[in-house]
Parts: sequence; structure tokens; C-alpha cells
Amino acid sequence: MAQTNFKGNPVDTNGDFPQVGDAGPAMQLVLSDLSEATLADFAGKQVVLNIFPSIDTPVCALQLKTFSQQAGDRDDVVMVYASMDLPFALNRFCAAEGVENAVTGSDFRHQSLAASCGVKMTSGPLAGLYARATLVLDANHQVVYSELVDDIVNEPNYAAAMQALD
Repeated sequence: MAQTNFKGNPVDTNGDFPQVGDAGPAMQLVLSDLSEATLADFAGKQVVLNIFPSIDTPVCALQLKTFSQQAGDRDDVVMVYASMDLPFALNRFCAAEGVENAVTGSDFRHQSLAASCGVKMTSGPLAGLYARATLVLDANHQVVYSELVDDIVNEPNYAAAMQALD
């Protein structure tokens, strides 16, 4: 079981977070048009997988906007943002903020990242939501960067994640 914090207080998750060298996580996310996507849908692309509690919190919103800006127009990278938020909330946020290069995925239906990444918080005030985390996968979908953020209220290490890309 992995552990993070919420405002300095320990929070447990439901499993172990993937590490560098592991295979990319199994995921089945619901997209904004209610279709579903798996990691196989991004074959041959590097993937930056951003996992967060809820788009309706300031740090989560900043995380999505910052990574989207830093990825720019790279054709070889797919930015995937995943939470338990409904697809409608994720779509509303991207439309309001002008974010166009994001693949937003809701895990409300399958909770696939809870199973494959162990990111579902099982204690603390946000129990049931996902912890804040970033995985960077190479074009073969092997983990080349792994960060379970040390406290939910903190931003991920954008620079380290972006440096992990080819």
C-alpha cells in the first residue's frame, strides 16, 4: 500500500504505485464523448498520465493547465488526465480554460487506475478519490518517470516529468 498526505496528515491508498521500469498501467477511461480509451489507443506515443483528485480544486486545475502548456504541440506525446470526475466536468473545464491538447478520462465507471496504480485514497477526508500522481511512459508504454506526490495539496514536479520525455 502506498501512502501520501493531505495537508501533512498521512493518507493511505489501495495499492502500490508503479515504478520506473514497470509496464504502463492497465486503464479503461471514459472520454468526454462517453467513448472509452485504453493505453493501447495511444500506441507508439509517449504518454504523460496525470492522475488527480478533482478538476474542481485549484491545484488539480493548475496541474492540467501547466502540463498542457508545457507539452505544447508535440505530436509524439499524449497528455492524459484522469480522475473520478465525470466526463462532463472535465470537458467543461477544458472548454472554459481553452485547453485543447488534453485527453481527459474519467475513471468513474471502471476504477481501472485504482486497480492498476493503487491511487485510490482509502483514508483521509478525500477517501474514495484518487491521489495526485504523474507517470511518464515511453513509446513502448514502459514507465520512465513515476511520482506519487508527497502531499495532495502540492503540485507535481513538472520539470522532472517533462525531462523524462524523449
